[in-house]
Amino acid sequence: MSTELSDKERLRYSRHLLLNEVSEAGQLRLKQARVAVVGCGGLGSPALFYLAASGVGQLTFCDDDAVELSNLQRQILYKVSHIGQPKAKAAGKVLASLNNQISLIPQPVKLNNSNIDSILQDSDWILDCSDNFATRYLLNQYCVQQRKVLISGAALGTQGQFMAFDFRASSPCYHCIFPKSSAQPVLNCQNAGVVSPLLGIIGSMQAMKAVSLIISDVPDKHSEMIVVDALSLQQRQFTLERDTACSVCG
Repeated sequence: MSTELSDKERLRYSRHLLLNEVSEAGQLRLKQARVAVVGCGGLGSPALFYLAASGVGQLTFCDDDAVELSNLQRQILYKVSHIGQPKAKAAGKVLASLNNQISLIPQPVKLNNSNIDSILQDSDWILDCSDNFATRYLLNQYCVQQRKVLISGAALGTQGQFMAFDFRASSPCYHCIFPKSSAQPVLNCQNAGVVSPLLGIIGSMQAMKAVSLIISDVPDKHSEMIVVDALSLQQRQFTLERDTACSVCG
């Protein structure tokens, strides 16, 4: 991958280049970054849009579902014409029309123990935009073992959660905060509902955190959880501590 910005890239990302916090050095880091998004639904849609628009050089995205009419309430990547198509492939078409100067790797499969390494090994930053605990625990264990950055989002009803775990440094993990338990309710957007713009808020926060970590090029030693109430727009912030007895990272 080129270590310089082309004239077209300078024009495309000119608003980034004006910022001292990004500048040409930060934009080059974005160009060289390899990010994976697991889940191309309500959270993955805004996250992918902004990562592609920001100039992340390689985007891998994984989802085994097909687009349905009920998705269009919140999954802003898709249009009526995409109904019936695999989400990952439809997302690839939309993102290519937004930015044809980055590498897009759609993976229309369900992430599991057998394929996770082949799909994610080339990515350094992983966004968990999934909607089930099995995938969340799988991603958490993999990122702990491979010392990758895991940026997790969740939204249900009118409440959203955002967390980031930088395993390049000493960090708690998802399992520290939410230990695996058979008593966990199986709730998701399909059976419990979710207010549409909340997914945009949390997904955008995930993309922003990825961009921030990439351009700073420094491991994040502080882990926090942000809880967002969509109706009041109030946010609560909690410092996360590592569980020394955690079966995954402790």
